[in-house]
Amino acid sequence: MEPRHARYPFFATAREAVRESGVDLAALVADGDPAVDRGRERVERALTEGTVEADDPVEWDARDELLSYPIARILVSLLDSHAAVEKYADAEARTAYRRFTEDLDRERSGDARPDPAAVDRDALLREFDLDGAVRAEAPKPGQPEGKWLWLGVGAYLSYVDPEWGDDWRLVNRDLADGEVRAEREELYRLLREAVRDRVADGLPFEGVGDDLAAELEAEISDLRDLLADRSVRADLEVVAPEHFPPCIAKLLGRAQAGDDLDSRELFSLLAFLAGLNLESDEVVALTSLGPDLVADRFAYLRDESGAQYPPPSCRTLGEYGICDNEDNHRSVAPHPMEYYSRQLRQADDVVDWRDRAGDGDGTDSGRGASGDAEA
Repeated sequence: MEPRHARYPFFATAREAVRESGVDLAALVADGDPAVDRGRERVERALTEGTVEADDPVEWDARDELLSYPIARILVSLLDSHAAVEKYADAEARTAYRRFTEDLDRERSGDARPDPAAVDRDALLREFDLDGAVRAEAPKPGQPEGKWLWLGVGAYLSYVDPEWGDDWRLVNRDLADGEVRAEREELYRLLREAVRDRVADGLPFEGVGDDLAAELEAEISDLRDLLADRSVRADLEVVAPEHFPPCIAKLLGRAQAGDDLDSRELFSLLAFLAGLNLESDEVVALTSLGPDLVADRFAYLRDESGAQYPPPSCRTLGEYGICDNEDNHRSVAPHPMEYYSRQLRQADDVVDWRDRAGDGDGTDSGRGASGDAEA
């Protein structure tokens, strides 16, 4: 098992390394191997933060990192959810994109320091059968070397997503002799899509044994809580922080005071605000969090249709150490959206924060205190 296998566990050579090692994944699970914990973290961070990076990379060695990938695929398969597959594959692809762009930029800069975990351009292209489909364009005077390249039309169309916009349509590209002209960064985006397709391929798969599923019951239960939270539907158009659930209000106060929130706290706060249909710039104004941080997290909290992950349930927030179940509210409002909806129904003369903040014109904008949530 090589360092590169741990960095790019979806590579064919990495999968072959796992097979040749003779590792019994069922035995790893039964023994509580560290790779199982890393695999659970891999999926959890994919669902909540859009990354599969380890929260503490020093905690895991290359073996744990590599074996966590097939464990994560088993967990995603046991979740048996299209949303889980989409989020997980996208997180793996985005993480890989960050890694290989770092590797390739370092290669282009002429950095001679050896890094056994890094991938070079030729190896990356070979991995996705693109080595014969990409050629560099000779730079014009004053043009950076390697900025433009030509990519075979077939390879180009294999990975372009129609949702990317008109700029990617062939009719709007330079074409010559069956090749498409593209910038280096556009090739990187196509490679990211290639990674996403490979990771998603075959998920969820059948055939996970009952014994293995039983051993992973605790991990699956925790991950299902995150997915179950997505099924909570809110119809709330008013933002009144004084009626937020106590735990969310505390997180908001800490954010406004400039305190650092850990990854779960940040996810819980931003997911709640996304559930109120706030835009990222409004969240920045309300929370005082950095614009880039908010925009980055919102990219994962909302899918392409605009639907968003509601915040975790009160039970999950309790497991995170965020919700203290004040006044035993879970018995009547087990989800923060439901708690907030109840608070609004019981309140008088609720004024939306955006109107109070002066973002609106002070007139009736159609926002009111009516709303409800369903679990």
